[in-house]
Formats: sequence, C-alpha cells, structure tokens
Amino acid sequence: MLKRQFLALLLAGVALPFCSQAADKPTIKIGYVEGWSDSVATTNVAANIIRNKLGYPVEMVPVAAGIMWQGVARGDLDATLSAWLPTTHEAYYSQFKDKVVDVAVNYPGAKIGLIVPDYVAAHSIADLNANKAAFQGRIVGIDAGAGVMKKTEEAIKKYQLDYTLLPSSGTGMAAELARSINSKKAIAVTGWIPHWMFAKWKLRFLEDPQKVYGDAEHVDSVINPGLTAKAPEVVAFFKKFRWKPEEIGKVMLDVENGAKPAAAADSWVKANAAKVNEWTH
Repeated sequence: MLKRQFLALLLAGVALPFCSQAADKPTIKIGYVEGWSDSVATTNVAANIIRNKLGYPVEMVPVAAGIMWQGVARGDLDATLSAWLPTTHEAYYSQFKDKVVDVAVNYPGAKIGLIVPDYVAAHSIADLNANKAAFQGRIVGIDAGAGVMKKTEEAIKKYQLDYTLLPSSGTGMAAELARSINSKKAIAVTGWIPHWMFAKWKLRFLEDPQKVYGDAEHVDSVINPGLTAKAPEVVAFFKKFRWKPEEIGKVMLDVENGAKPAAAADSWVKANAAKVNEWTH
C-alpha cells in the first residue's frame, strides 16, 4: 500500500511540473500555402516536431503567399517555412526584409518555371508562340498571388507570348495536367520542384534563356524577430531543419495518394527518429 502511494506521489511530482510547463508554452503560428504540396508537407512535419518533441502548441494557418509574408512581418504569424528565394518571393522579401529574419534554408535546389509533359514539341519558352494551336494559347497557373504567377506574367511580356495565363490552384493545375496527359494533349503549367507530380509523370521545365524565372532557388524558414524571445527552442530547430528531395517527396506522395497531411507527417517523423533527433538537439 505504501509502495503504491509513494509511486503515485512520485508520478504526480514528475508529471505536474511537466504539464504546467507545457501549458505555459506559447502557441506557435505557422503560415503556409494550402495549395502548394511542398508547403503542406514541410509545415506539417515541422508542426508535428514542434508539438510532440518540443512541447509547444502549434496553429497552422493557411494563407495566400502575400498574406503569409505580411503576417510574419506584423507578428500575426510567428513563422513560415515556405519562403522561396531569391527569385520567386523577391518582391515580398524586398518589402518586408526589415521586419522578418531569414533563419535558414530548409530545402535547397528548388526551381520554378513553366512545365510541360515530356512528349510536347516545345523545348523553350521561346517555342510557345510557334506551338500556340497545340497549347490552345493558354498557360494553366495556380493562385493569383503566387510568385511563379508574377514571374509568368513577366515571361509573357518578355517573350511576347500570345497566351492567356489562367489562375487556378495547385490542385486545379495538377488536375488539368492529369487530364491533358491522359489525352496526350499539349499543356503548359506554372510549376516547381519539389512537387509530387515529377514522381508521377515524365515532365520537364521549358528552357528559359532570358532567365525570367532565375536559376535554382531555395526554400527558407522565415520568422518574426519576436519568436527568438518567445520560443528559442523553436528557432534553434528551424536553424537545423533541412531536408532532401527524397525525404519531402515521400510525404508529398503519401498525401497525393490519399493520406491526410498530418498522418503522412506523423508517419515520416516516426520513421526518421534519428534525423528528427539531430534537428531538435
């Protein structure tokens, strides 16, 4: 009996301070773009680690790219792990660079541009006008505020394309791409790496001799300066968090194949305990 009481007291003594400490930790608000598969994958994995390994409550906030940057700058959001630099989000970074902190690259070797199925005749953006009929004079885009959309508007002017850019969403763009591939029709879409569609179909970027879309990019973790004092452990994690194409690709493909993003992230975190341990220690 005494043993049982002692054990109960011991457990209570250990558990209560832990619960109190966890309850005292502030909620971390992370902005992401719901239509971007890489943004969804990265944010869900980071949120899982912050919540389960570091003990902070996490709120994931789906927003458009411009609102995401503005939210981090104003402090409405603590961070985003979806900052495409130096080209895609160049305008946002220029506007808010004095109010945010770029703490680390979380995915190197990213790229944006116009993507086509491998079977189409065009190899360069400059080839599009000559193949206008096959492409029906249209480029299928994603959400209107995205950096790749702004760059595509620039590309249409710079290459003097007689094409219409059709805003859609990441999901809508992929659905249009799937329909065209199933029918072996020509289609050009605004796209990027990392993305699950490269694992599913044979695709390629159209060459961009005028470098409108820039060279290879990187995806960065950007925070509000106040997060350093608010949650130093989280900032330390962001500085170490960096993953490879095959790692993010696994999560993106699981989601595309029907897994809920949170479940796909949880499976990845559990299967990669050593990597997560490196990031959090």
